[in-house]
Formats: sequence, C-alpha cells, structure tokens
Amino acid sequence: MSLSETAPSLAVVGVTGAVGQEFLSVLSDRSFPYRSIKLLASKRSAGKRITFEDQSYVVEELTPESFRGVDIALFSAGGSISKEFGPVAVECGSVVVDNSSAFRMDENVPLVIPEVNPEAMAGVKLGKGDDKIAKGLPLSDLAKVLRMVVSTYQAASGAGAAAMEELEQQTREVLEGKQPTCKIFSQQYAFNLFSHNAPVLSNGYNEEEMKLVKETRKIWNDMNVKVTATCIRVPVMRAHAESINLQFETPLDEDTARDILRSAPGVVVIDDRNANRFPTPLEVSNKDDVAVGRIRRDVSQDENYGLDIFVCGDQIRKGAALNAIQIAEMLL
Repeated sequence: MSLSETAPSLAVVGVTGAVGQEFLSVLSDRSFPYRSIKLLASKRSAGKRITFEDQSYVVEELTPESFRGVDIALFSAGGSISKEFGPVAVECGSVVVDNSSAFRMDENVPLVIPEVNPEAMAGVKLGKGDDKIAKGLPLSDLAKVLRMVVSTYQAASGAGAAAMEELEQQTREVLEGKQPTCKIFSQQYAFNLFSHNAPVLSNGYNEEEMKLVKETRKIWNDMNVKVTATCIRVPVMRAHAESINLQFETPLDEDTARDILRSAPGVVVIDDRNANRFPTPLEVSNKDDVAVGRIRRDVSQDENYGLDIFVCGDQIRKGAALNAIQIAEMLL
C-alpha cells in the first residue's frame, strides 16, 4: 500500500482507457505515495467500480469541480479533454501531467522525458503548474545529431483500447473467412499495414510525422536538427518500433554507441548478430525499458558519421504511463 497522509493527492483522468489502467498498474508497481486518489472518466463510465491496491473505488464523472484538492492530475483522455480540463486543473492548483498532444508545442509547457531532459522540469513545483510528456531516445553529449531519418511501426495500442479490440476481432474474422469489421480504422488492419491514420497535411506528411519532427526538436532543445519521418500502422497489439538513421557532427563508432546505450537509463541493448536476435515488440510488451539493437555503421556515409539502430518500446507502459509517473515522482 502507498497510502500516506503526508503524500500528494492524485487524480487519474481517463482511468477506464488502456493508458488509464496502466497508470494504476505503474502507480502500484512503483509504490507511488498518495493520500487520496480520484478515478475520473466520462459520464458514460461514471459509476463503474475499479479495485486499486485492494480498495474499491467508484469512477467519478469528470467535471470542473473534480480537481479541487488535487495535487497531481494524470491525464490520458485525448487532446480535446486535455484542452478543456487541463487549464481548469491548473487553476485549481494541480500539476498536470498530460499524455495527449494538446500542449506539446506550447512554449510555456515543458515536454519531458525524465531520462533525456529532466532539466525541462526546472521550476515546476507542486501547487501550480502544467507539465507535458512525450517519447524519445537518450542522447549523449559525445555525439551531436545533425539529421535523423525515422520510420515508425506503430501498434494498435497507440490508438487506444478500442483499436486493440478491433485488431483482435478482425484477426478472428479474417481467419474465419469473414469480412473484417472496420470501425476504428477505415481499412483492414489484421494481416495488413498502412500509413498512419492521422490526417495528411499539405506538405504530404501526416500529423503524426510532423509531431515527431517538432517534438524531437523540442525535447532535444535543438531547433536546427533535421528530422524526417514516415509513420506506419502495423498489426501489433502493443509496443511501437522504430528504424532510425542518425547523422552526427563528429564521428561515433558503433562500439562506442553500444557502450553509451548500455549505460543509458531506461534502455536495454539487444544486439546479438550471431543469433540474429534483436528487439521485438513482443519482447518489450509490459516492460519498462526501451530495447535498442541493429546498431551498425551507416555504410552510405563516410567513416563513422552515421549509425542505424532499431528501437522497440511499449507505448502504453513506457511511452505513456511510466513516463507520466516518473515525472510525478520528480515532484515529490
């Protein structure tokens, strides 16, 4: 049990969703201290009972009054809910840790990954504040990145519990020779892959790809780094993967890169060429660490100015819930 009269009060917004449920799991796993906790969701989910740390809680409807007396509010209910209720929570004195994209490019809102840019949390204290999280890779001052080319292979979990359920349903339907049900996505997801479902912009990139470009620059505090991305949905239940090509200002050989990654917090290196064993979404599902492998010199670049790597991480666990709780821990 993590109950403590001297600990902060918590609110979990979107508690019935996939990330909301993972919030509770991570809070418990890490024995996060709290004196009280509110479980908040839409009117449709209000009244449901959820057991957390051997206590039964009633899910409350999210309203502007929900944040009275709340020290830390963990949000994972979508951008529109965050935009509406995030400022309300801040006005009530809560520190908001938001998983949506609502405030990611707001100059006044830090975009934080504790293992990468904890300094962005400077000045954020319990009592009043608004914090934001995202995902990324640990960097070393030994090698400044000039350009990054990323292809992402994004799991159903990134679109929420309903998308995960649809992938499971479609898989059964296709195997039974039936027409797959397509409600969350406009096309068959099972045994298929397609361009990320985010709207396509006038430049030909979709919103997910441009978010990756802009958020990487903000997290690294480097508006000059060149980033390009292609984001793809793949029929994986949870855990995203990325193929990343990096170009450096100064040479960085692959052995040094492995050493840097092995010592990086929150990272595990899986890079066994002889056994052809590298990171997979299955291997990192429900895990805290991000797995990195396929670490090799980019043979299209001179000497050691470029590297290729492959990354897998659980989007629900580390990409959302754990990141948020780690940020909350920095407030204690």
